[in-house]
Amino acid sequence: MRPAILALLAAGALAAQPYDLLIRNGRVADGTGNPTFRADIAIRGGRVAAMGKLAAAQAHRVIDAQGRIVAPGFIDIHNHSDNTILVDGDAESMIRQGVTSMIFGEGGSAAPLGGKQSRGSQDPWTDFDGYFAEVLKRGVSTNIGTYVGSSQVWTYVRGDKAGPATPEEREAMRREVDKAMRQGALGVASSLSGPPGAWIDTDALVAMCEAAGRYGGIYSTHMRTEGQGVFEAVAEALDIGRRANVGVDIIHLKIAEHKLWGQMPELLATIANARARGQWVEAHVYPYRAGQNNLASIVPPWAHEGGRDAMIARLKDPALRPRIEKEILNGIPGSNWYNHYTATGSWEGMLLVSFSNPDYKRFEGKRMSEVIAALGKPPLETLFTVLMDNNGSVPTVYFHHAEEDMRHALKTPWVSIGSDGTAVKTTGPLARGNPHPRYYGTFPRVLGRYVREEKVLTLEEAIRKMTSANAAKIGIWDRGLLRPGQAADIAIFDPERIIDRATFEKPHQYAEGVEYVVVNGKIVLDQGKHTGARPGAVLYGPGKTR
Repeated sequence: MRPAILALLAAGALAAQPYDLLIRNGRVADGTGNPTFRADIAIRGGRVAAMGKLAAAQAHRVIDAQGRIVAPGFIDIHNHSDNTILVDGDAESMIRQGVTSMIFGEGGSAAPLGGKQSRGSQDPWTDFDGYFAEVLKRGVSTNIGTYVGSSQVWTYVRGDKAGPATPEEREAMRREVDKAMRQGALGVASSLSGPPGAWIDTDALVAMCEAAGRYGGIYSTHMRTEGQGVFEAVAEALDIGRRANVGVDIIHLKIAEHKLWGQMPELLATIANARARGQWVEAHVYPYRAGQNNLASIVPPWAHEGGRDAMIARLKDPALRPRIEKEILNGIPGSNWYNHYTATGSWEGMLLVSFSNPDYKRFEGKRMSEVIAALGKPPLETLFTVLMDNNGSVPTVYFHHAEEDMRHALKTPWVSIGSDGTAVKTTGPLARGNPHPRYYGTFPRVLGRYVREEKVLTLEEAIRKMTSANAAKIGIWDRGLLRPGQAADIAIFDPERIIDRATFEKPHQYAEGVEYVVVNGKIVLDQGKHTGARPGAVLYGPGKTR
């Protein structure tokens, strides 16, 4: 019998078999941004096998999606769950938002580990091959991918030292990025607003990005500053992209300086002009007017050199305190350091997330102004005391940008959506502290508040920004759309009920309205309950897939 006839017979026999999963009666938002349409979706072998009117189709499991939106699973382009998924691979706060893929690696990344890094790692890996193997061994409910962090490469090659890098060090950094790309990194991501990222000179960033660009990787950047020098920071990001010949994605685009609020249209125009000249540059945002960093970011970059212990020693040094205090209150003239204190304009604009010292647990979720009042010391003395008593690190939420500026960015077609959050849980070790509500609410907040309630975006456009727009940035072509042949990553939600519940005061609250989540054809969220399934895969970058 001829091969063509055999192939047809085999296809017919396969079509006659029950599908693994059939989603009926839903309104499909396919990720393109085009209007929704009615269709059934059949899944077999982890892929979308068929779409359309599938009245005669049979399946081992059928989901009736009447009155629901069926969308590609959301791709969180900016996520910090590198380590929490090793604590709990259920990724529950993300799964319950409809997230099926998380992208890691801003500044710091899971690899490389070792070299001249000051703190010895307890992790059982040194490179991305080892990290990915560990994640897959433990299992994870979402897909994961990662950039290689520029700070990770910098400290591996140079240690906790300010720049500029020597030519030999730049070559060593190129080699580390090259290795990371061959093992599946998606590009280079930087976090430049505080040490060690603030120490990295532009030439070193160009060298790293050139290495990534040879494999088709991009440059994702948390810029030098989002405050007074935000226009100059955008110019540097564009310059790096041009010199290295790589695409640029600006992390959580914002104007985080109260004196510059209202200038987002001008900032967007700067980027749009570069795009009009042919440069590949995009951005993403999260739908909140506050960001999260560390209380230590208030301390000037030079005081961090040598690591956390060296910074604490400088805070204790009475000869250095006057200089540190002056620079915190006034900034550093001629510097591009992003001063979080001057950006927020007050101690009241800082909410303290968590403390390592049990004596400070009563202040979790409180404003820095409340801590100052409770301890009865001058503000800067309180700052130094809190940092010294907590090993130099206190995660902090900063209320530093304007709602209207965020809305301008959110509406821009080439600005997508990422959480800048972490997969946590309302119980157990991941329920500690007072994290940013974006950990629980980013994607439902967009769909509930900014689509349904305020109509800032259409439903279809919002879903495009959460799915295909993010997949295209990192070159993951088999996800982000609903069509036959694509990976079966799917979120099903009630468009009339979806909303975030997490607040800055009470963040440990799951979002509502997402009813089913499917990852690689397996149901992970079933009628709003996590099934315990961990079918997530690694989303390898172009260097690995070659």
